[in-house]
Amino acid sequence: MNVGWLGVALAFGLTVLTGAYAFGPVSGGHFNPAVTVGLVVARRFPLRDLPGYVVAQAVGATVAGAVLLLVARGVEGGFDPVENGFATNGYGDRSPMGYDLTSVVIAEIVLTAVFLFVILGATARRAAVGFAGLSIGLTLTLIHLISLPISNTSVNPARSLGVAWFAGADALEQVWVFILAPVIGAAIAGFAHGPLLDRETT
Repeated sequence: MNVGWLGVALAFGLTVLTGAYAFGPVSGGHFNPAVTVGLVVARRFPLRDLPGYVVAQAVGATVAGAVLLLVARGVEGGFDPVENGFATNGYGDRSPMGYDLTSVVIAEIVLTAVFLFVILGATARRAAVGFAGLSIGLTLTLIHLISLPISNTSVNPARSLGVAWFAGADALEQVWVFILAPVIGAAIAGFAHGPLLDRETT
């Protein structure tokens, strides 16, 4: 069964929504190195904890990718992650709709920045208590609906690495874009959110 882009977008958004409520009280619900970088830049998260979180996020995503591959290989006729693409991100001939590097970089930077603006706003002290996970999950769903045709949607370096390891050399050659662009977008939002929107820091 092909769930289409809407199904994929909902799967990512609902996963983050439920994960935020499940693990938020334990770790802040950080599943994304770019988000952690953005929170550090915005002075919402201690710099000393950044390396440990990034390592944990990358390892967790890689383990998740391995589990997904084991499940995918159970289909009749087998599953080749290199031939199939294994939901990796890409530009040019690896973009779902053939978007070039420039388009992909712009989309990933802008959409990651938007994601961080929502996260910073939803988790501010004056925000409505209890709704952060919902707004963050729905935002991620919207981001996927916009950018799945462009790059297969990253906005998360760990998500990109977690499947690229298993999808061959071409996927690994392009994965740098999906590490760098989301971090840039997150850092931009982290710098800009306080002066623009956060009265507590002005």
